[in-house]
Amino acid sequence: MLKKERLIVIGNGMAGARFVEELVARDGAEMYDIVMFGEESCGNYNRILLSSVLAGAHRPEDTFINNLSWYEEQGIKLYSGVKAGWIDRMGQSVYAAGGISESYDKLVIATGSTPFLPPVESMHDEDGFLRSGVFSFRTLEDCQAMIDHAATARRAVVIGGGLLGLEAARGLLERHLEVHIAHLGGHLMNGQLDAPAGAMLKETLEDLGLNIHLDKLAVSVTPPFAGAPVGGLKFKDGEELECDMIVVAAGVRPNIDLARQAGLHVQHGIVIQDDLSCRNDRNIYAIGECAQHRGKLFGLVAPLWEQARILAEQLTGENPEASFRGVKLSTKLKVLGVDLAIMGDKDPQTDEDEQVHYSEPARGVYKKLIVRNGRLAGAILLGDGLTAPGVLQAFDRGELLPENRAGLLFPGAGVAARMDVAELPDTAQVCNCNGVTKGRIIQVCQQGQSTLEAVCAATRAGSGCGACKPQVKAIVAFEANRSASQSATAISVIGGKKVAFPTIENAGPSRATVKVSPGSS
Repeated sequence: MLKKERLIVIGNGMAGARFVEELVARDGAEMYDIVMFGEESCGNYNRILLSSVLAGAHRPEDTFINNLSWYEEQGIKLYSGVKAGWIDRMGQSVYAAGGISESYDKLVIATGSTPFLPPVESMHDEDGFLRSGVFSFRTLEDCQAMIDHAATARRAVVIGGGLLGLEAARGLLERHLEVHIAHLGGHLMNGQLDAPAGAMLKETLEDLGLNIHLDKLAVSVTPPFAGAPVGGLKFKDGEELECDMIVVAAGVRPNIDLARQAGLHVQHGIVIQDDLSCRNDRNIYAIGECAQHRGKLFGLVAPLWEQARILAEQLTGENPEASFRGVKLSTKLKVLGVDLAIMGDKDPQTDEDEQVHYSEPARGVYKKLIVRNGRLAGAILLGDGLTAPGVLQAFDRGELLPENRAGLLFPGAGVAARMDVAELPDTAQVCNCNGVTKGRIIQVCQQGQSTLEAVCAATRAGSGCGACKPQVKAIVAFEANRSASQSATAISVIGGKKVAFPTIENAGPSRATVKVSPGSS
């Protein structure tokens, strides 16, 4: 037998743990002695669900993907609650506090990102920690601390009007707090949405009970009052907002300190090549939010998990030439119950780019396409979950669009709103987070999985952001109806004998339309 190589993975978050899962699935545990370092003293969990935990829709245990026993069962040595301290590249070893030392042949850095904390005066205590009443929103521990504090709080201010800030606000609103959002930009989610879409989202969220303040730069935390841990926030324009709870959700920064200490090439993130190895050390790889590929950082789970799969294929020899060439970024989100799909460019990049848009403020609906050379280069779909599947398919496949662009924005115009899964080809990607196609869902249905929960467990569809679950549910129902139609027979009596004939539904191509309301699960 060949001697096993030693593989160390620094980071037990969504990218690092997913890579190890992919490796184990390819018999990587037979090839490598696997050692992992995880800062949090628990197994791997889905960070995307933290906002649902904060809102009370999920329990903390619902978020776990692999508990601690899973690592032991797979023969993986996990240092849980242990932060890797430094890397000795010459000696090919990783060290941590407490005298921990582990050697490696291959090293994977998946240290993720850390919350960005803006320079707000009096936000920290004398020991440098966030003062009582002020929270970041990144880990399960953060989430639990926020839940505990919210039980006695009255008014909360969330610093940041991006996706994370809106999700934090949603959770606090569900806990019956008066919630304010203070956002530095001129409109919400300005990194993903254009100004009209951001303005419409603001109106929609205000109707739901949120208080939104734009162009607000927080400069200091005001002194406590009446026994509260904080008094409120003061802004650069001189205005003050009283509160007894502050949540900082102003973005994240790649966690690259360890890589910088090791002398690896870093810019905004750890610079990696197409094979995911570090530019100046071919025995070290980086994946996830800490990695910078061709000048880009990735914060969505789909590209992170694509990197995990590609690296596992490489290191197990399943596909030694596998490489990461970047991805076309698209995602379907649920922001406070509002359907939102975003992909590619949000604005034209050249004078030749074509814009197609539709706005209906009374219903909170905004649709915008960016068309380049006859193909979809970007789109924003707000308040219309039924249009998203077809648009996402056109974007992912890079197909030429019909001359009548309205057909893409208004599928089945004049017909009752429906999700017609029969029209989707088997190659259509349903779950963007995990790259699950309609064909894969149908395959597991035909193998005996007949419920949404079973199909999601078998394919991983819906285990990321969960926005695809209505469409997965529709496909499961469609396949169940089709199977029932194919197996049903009509019983007739001829000459006193029962004879089975195929039903009329089975006489031609099967077609079924499944109605799904936006937001159903």
